[in-house]
Amino acid sequence: MNYDEVLAHLDALQMHKIKLGLDAMQSFLEKVGRPENRMKFVHLAGTNGKGSVCAALSETLGRGGYRVGVYTSPHLSCVRERFRVGCDYISEEAFARLGTKICEVLGEDQITYFEFTTALGLLWFAEEGVDLVLLETGMGGRLDATNVVTPLITVITSVSMDHEAYLGNSLAEIAGEKAGIIKEVVPVVSAAIHPEVSPVISNVSRDKMAPLYILGRDFDYSVNDDKTWSWKGGEGLGGKVVDDLHSNSPSLVQQENESLAVAVLQLLEKHGFNVTDKDIREGFAAVKWPGRMEYFIQPFPHAGLGKSQENRRYLLDGAHNPAGVKNLADTLGRGFSHARLIGVWGSMFDKDLTTTLDMMVPLFDHLVITQPDGERSASPGQIFELLGKDGQQKAQCIGSVEKSLEAAQEMATENDLIVVGGSLYLIGAIRHLLKGELV
Repeated sequence: MNYDEVLAHLDALQMHKIKLGLDAMQSFLEKVGRPENRMKFVHLAGTNGKGSVCAALSETLGRGGYRVGVYTSPHLSCVRERFRVGCDYISEEAFARLGTKICEVLGEDQITYFEFTTALGLLWFAEEGVDLVLLETGMGGRLDATNVVTPLITVITSVSMDHEAYLGNSLAEIAGEKAGIIKEVVPVVSAAIHPEVSPVISNVSRDKMAPLYILGRDFDYSVNDDKTWSWKGGEGLGGKVVDDLHSNSPSLVQQENESLAVAVLQLLEKHGFNVTDKDIREGFAAVKWPGRMEYFIQPFPHAGLGKSQENRRYLLDGAHNPAGVKNLADTLGRGFSHARLIGVWGSMFDKDLTTTLDMMVPLFDHLVITQPDGERSASPGQIFELLGKDGQQKAQCIGSVEKSLEAAQEMATENDLIVVGGSLYLIGAIRHLLKGELV
């Protein structure tokens, strides 16, 4: 099959419902000779922050001379974004060749979209002979398709409410699913410090005899007035101190995520992965994680004769659960100056829309509600009905994503900030309109 044919086959798999479990992955990997057993991994779970930790680790380890494979999800506009070695995404040729191999091995057997991409990623990273793979879970952990590896280090980022239909209706239940990636005696680095979550992670780590390094107890960070920051490890991490760090993202939780990365880097030294403080500083300063608290300025040509070209300021953030939206709201309040805040918002109907809208709508001077592609996406009318009277007075509904962006651009000035959020599907569509494909 060529690239387009494999892509069409993969897209058809989205017709199948999400199916958590490891049987299909274990069966497939057995048939292709267990490529995962020939690689080294850092395995990451958590509600928010996994991609940021991966980006920080990849940038830093790359500067140390290591070839690092990165598997993340979801993608913004092209599935090839999920697979990267260093700065290079998987080619269409490799994607087609390995996708064809998966179909041939499976025969009549059916797997899910995420199982297919996970299998493809493992095959590609093995083929590329990478030094290390940063492997991000898709949902949960215990029954996630990625949970077929035994990593060098396990990472659990912050844990909050999301995917309740699959993971549980309490933080403790969700934490239990995330903790399912913890393996016997494999060290765990955790930012899951919520009082309902932390005991769950601690208990599983103790039962697995896995050394546990917790943010705020075994390592911590402090932010200076000039926004530089410092990391300090406790005795278990050698008392290491790294000063004069600068985060490239405006997110208020970026230092938390990058603190996890520093702790992982310290533990990786025991496995022969060595980077300098200079690598860490330069790596963090260069981190780019598209569509996640991504700020940029871009020229906007006005329609009509005689009108000049002006700049427009954008902040794209795929925050789609209450914790992520709260961070977006807090970051806007403390990290940005603007004359007016103009929102372009769209969301999936199975998310906690009321909570997220209550946090965001009061911040906007004007709100354009739109609908990204996807059968789970809420209509503009559904979102509008959830707004209070004050929110409805400053909102308008535009079904077309492209026209919603144009409306925001037309009403904005150079001093305003256009914020796009609510759904990664929406971020992907608008980012593509503004900046083109990533790959």
